[in-house]
Amino acid sequence: MDYYSFYTGKEFEAYQYLGAHISKTGVTFRTFAPAASRISVIGDFNQWQETPMNKIYDGNFWECHIDEARNDMRYKYRIYTKDGSFVDHVDPYAFYSAAFPDVSSVTYDLSKYTFSDEDWMRTRKKCADGAINIYELHFGSWKQKKRSCYSYAELADLLIPYLKENAYNFVEIMPLSEYPCDNSWGYQATGFFSPTSRYGRPDELKKFVNQCHINGIGVILDFVPVHFALDDYALKNYDGTPLYEYPHSSIGYNEWGSCNFMHSRGEVCSFLQSSAYYWLHEFHFDGLRVDAVGNLIYWQGNKSRGENKSAIRFLQNMNMGLKERINDILLFAEDSSDYPGVTHPVEKNGLGFDFKWDMGWMNDTLSYFQSLPEERTDKYHNITFSMMYFYDEHYILPLSHDEVVHGKATIVQKMSGDYQQKFPQAKALYLYMYAHPGKKLNFMGNEWGQLREWDERKEQDWDLLKYPIHDSFHHFMADLNHIYLSYPALSKLDYSRDGFLWIDCKQEKNCVYVFERKDKTQRILVLLNFSNKKQTFCYQTAQPQQYKLLIASDMECYGGKRKYEKTELEFEKKQIVFTLSPFAGMYYLVKANEK
Repeated sequence: MDYYSFYTGKEFEAYQYLGAHISKTGVTFRTFAPAASRISVIGDFNQWQETPMNKIYDGNFWECHIDEARNDMRYKYRIYTKDGSFVDHVDPYAFYSAAFPDVSSVTYDLSKYTFSDEDWMRTRKKCADGAINIYELHFGSWKQKKRSCYSYAELADLLIPYLKENAYNFVEIMPLSEYPCDNSWGYQATGFFSPTSRYGRPDELKKFVNQCHINGIGVILDFVPVHFALDDYALKNYDGTPLYEYPHSSIGYNEWGSCNFMHSRGEVCSFLQSSAYYWLHEFHFDGLRVDAVGNLIYWQGNKSRGENKSAIRFLQNMNMGLKERINDILLFAEDSSDYPGVTHPVEKNGLGFDFKWDMGWMNDTLSYFQSLPEERTDKYHNITFSMMYFYDEHYILPLSHDEVVHGKATIVQKMSGDYQQKFPQAKALYLYMYAHPGKKLNFMGNEWGQLREWDERKEQDWDLLKYPIHDSFHHFMADLNHIYLSYPALSKLDYSRDGFLWIDCKQEKNCVYVFERKDKTQRILVLLNFSNKKQTFCYQTAQPQQYKLLIASDMECYGGKRKYEKTELEFEKKQIVFTLSPFAGMYYLVKANEK
């Protein structure tokens, strides 16, 4: 490790030097703790008795080699402060952790596993000009076995066939960095280099990613560089002083009750970007979803408090450095702010992300569908507004875990009306979402109409699929996903104005929307009726057209009442009148008449 790079926030491989490193003669332990008066290593190898560490380099780093230490042994650092007191800390750079409630670090040899995903890694490329359909997953609550969690390896055998059957080509996993509480989403981390042991060993996580790649599925990891857990055995006051966090409570603590990283310190930046690189390089993750970017851009996420220049600079340096080292990864920003240039290149003063979550689209769309049908005339342009700003960034459309918790209701439950009316509206919503420009993200359970808000302690309500209304909704979502992946017009030109055309967005009284998605080879006509009444739409064309129905949300096979006896339509006239069922929509592939 280059010490100067470490101190100046330019190091990306600090984990190769710091932490516990196994050799034929034992284990070498190193840690960074400038304010410590002395440090010892305690663990299984010395019966939890102290083995002193020695100061090295400039006195801010500590090191010792223990002959008796081997792979898979627990340990901690006993860090003494100047007043003689001590706290036993886990290793910030540990590669593995003991199973909770034991909070020890564990020595681990990362070199044992051999990947076999060479074909995927060789052909992996950016997907900015293609379909990205992401299934967001909480590892411990998708499915469970007798109220316990599946391991990384076990879940691969269940999840991968499901993703392929339902046409998701990416899976995004909520944070896996070790965390202290079982009933957690993983956003309060204590081990930024340690996959949580709740689901198995690091090699099992590597196997999970490897199996996804062999089956053509990309894997994105939720990454949290904003804050860390308050637990005193972890990063907080690591060397007896605020080494990783701010010393002042006004900016040191946040709305989630955790410590904010101090990004003005080069050592902290090197720690975080080394963690990011570690997951991408050592585990072959295809990308990172960076959490709470708005809280990095602005102090405490509050625009009125001004920009956090140090954190912005950290994001730029991290994203640029990661791309220089692995140029085909994808970086997603979860950002609800209006800060410009989030997905612009760093050299053009952007933040360097590939995609940004479109929280405006999400809020406007869900607000619209929560409204009663008679109120939608006034909210008509909730649906059209997103295209006014869409080309400012490279957006992804998210219906994530945050929208199905904390009394917000699940996606289907948000729909206005009674139980029977909610499902056709939800189908119409998803038909609109998958035709709208931008990549897609859907949280687990949304695809079959989960009714209960997500609870990280319980598996999803798979029993709902025995009910026809949920089973038909699931069937609809699978077909919609397959169409999205199969027709380039729905994704190829997402971020080009040539890929989208409003046909009619002035039907306020009828709540009808019509537009085209297209690329150089295809045109798809999208017709949507978000009212509770049957509507008609007269489509004028410059020449006769042929129409092939790709999907309609009111089909009988999806629980609707309409029969489509002809899916191939051909008209010599230059206009066609489409009939639209209440709360329904359809996609038509459009071709010029060849006669």
